[in-house]
Amino acid sequence: MRFFVPFLTLLFSFSSIAQELSGTELLEKAIAFHDPNRNWETFIADLKIIMKTPKSADRLSLIHMDLSRELFILTVEKENDLYTYELEKDSCTFSLNGSLTISDSDKKRLRLNCERGKMMKNYYTYLYGLPMKLKDPGTIINQEVEKRTFKEKQYLVLKVNYTKEVGEDTWYFYFDPHTYAMEVYQFFHDESKNDGEYILLEGLENIHEIKMPKIRAWYYNKDDKYLGTDVLNFIPDME
Repeated sequence: MRFFVPFLTLLFSFSSIAQELSGTELLEKAIAFHDPNRNWETFIADLKIIMKTPKSADRLSLIHMDLSRELFILTVEKENDLYTYELEKDSCTFSLNGSLTISDSDKKRLRLNCERGKMMKNYYTYLYGLPMKLKDPGTIINQEVEKRTFKEKQYLVLKVNYTKEVGEDTWYFYFDPHTYAMEVYQFFHDESKNDGEYILLEGLENIHEIKMPKIRAWYYNKDDKYLGTDVLNFIPDME
C-alpha cells in the first residue's frame, strides 16, 4: 500500500497541473524554458541540418537566418546537386551549382522557384522557432490543456489551430509536465482520418541561449511508419 499512495499522489498532482494551467500559460512556460531571454525575435545564426531518409542519400542543408533583416539563405547539397535560395524581405534569388542560369529541366527536377524558396523559409523558421512561433498572428491557442500519455510518457498537451489565411492543419504540442520542454508535436490535415504525422524530439542544441531540438524523427500517425530524421548542428565559425 505504501507504494500505491505515492503513485496516486503523483497522478493527482499531474492532473492538477493540467487543470490549473490555461493554454496561454502553458505556452509561456514552454517559451521560458526554450527561450528564457527572448532572443528569437532578433535571432541570427548559421545552422547545419542533415536529413536522413530510408532508401535515399543524405541531404545536407546549410541555413543562415537573420530575423531582424528578414534574411534567409538556404544551401542544399544532395548527391551531385548544390542549390541555394537567398530571400531578403520581398526579394528572392536562387542558383544551381553556383550559376543563376538554370535550365528549365533542372528547375523542374529540383523544383527551383521562389514560391518553393518562400515555403522552405517558412518551414525552417517555423519548426526551429517553436514554441516561440506559436505567438505569431493567426495562431489560435486552445485554452484547455490536455493531459495525454504518448509513447509511455505523460505530457501536457497544447492544441493549436490557425486562421484560414495561415493554415488549416490541427497541431498538438507535447510538453514535459515538470520542465515544460517540448518533446513531441504532431499535426493532422483531417483528424477524423488519423492522417498527418508526429515528430519525436531528442536532445537540445543551445544556440544563442535558445534550446532547439537537436534530433527530429518523423512518423505517419496512421501506421507509425518511419519517414526520416534530421539532425541539427550550430556553426559558430560562419557568423
